[in-house]
Amino acid sequence: MYVCSCFGITEQQVRQHAETGACTPRQIAGACKAGTDCGSCVRKIQALLGRGACPRREALDPVVLTTATATTSAATAAAATSVPAPTAVEAA
Repeated sequence: MYVCSCFGITEQQVRQHAETGACTPRQIAGACKAGTDCGSCVRKIQALLGRGACPRREALDPVVLTTATATTSAATAAAATSVPAPTAVEAA
């Protein structure tokens, strides 16, 4: 059955893109243009993706997410505590 009439995208094609990592309607649009013309199919795409439809979402390791957050927090803290370089007026 067609999901996107504008570009002739079927349910099967949306599912194939989801299996290869397109987990949001925006990612599906990037993969096959579905949802980028009239937009009437975006809700259908959301329904097809649903909870648990994206295999990569379950494959994400919580440790990796925690590490990435900790790294970002550490970089932010380092930037906040670093001494800024003197400006041209201050250096003169």
